[in-house]
Amino acid sequence: MSDEVVLYTDGACRGNPGPGGWGVLLRYGDAEKALYGYEPETTNNRMELQAVIEGLRVLKRPCRVVLNTDSKYVMQGLNEWLPGWKRNGWKTAAKKPVKNRDLWQALDREVQRHDIDWRWVRGHSGVPGNEKADELANRAIDERARRGEETT
Repeated sequence: MSDEVVLYTDGACRGNPGPGGWGVLLRYGDAEKALYGYEPETTNNRMELQAVIEGLRVLKRPCRVVLNTDSKYVMQGLNEWLPGWKRNGWKTAAKKPVKNRDLWQALDREVQRHDIDWRWVRGHSGVPGNEKADELANRAIDERARRGEETT
């Protein structure tokens, strides 16, 4: 794995649940790529997970990835809780089904392909890549809202 990619990911939700968006900023050398998407009825945690999944999914081959997220939910889930969930048949320590299991399983598959250096960044603290990912996540929601207003 010689290629290093830097990812910034973020999720947003208007209401929780409500309309949501995810955003990813990828950097590879001097190149940048922005991705974003929308879900009409979702939660902030689902959008945070979806952003990371989509950022990793777009990589065509195994890479070294510096993955920046402002989501402690994603960081703790992957690095602390996931092994136990898998051992326990996707149940929590309290024997309840893991929330967002579909996305945790998708993320688990994606991280197996890469060598990831996880970095937590404080949200809305002026980190340019994180601010851009947040802007992209919110753009996804705003664009849908504008399209909805235009059709009514």
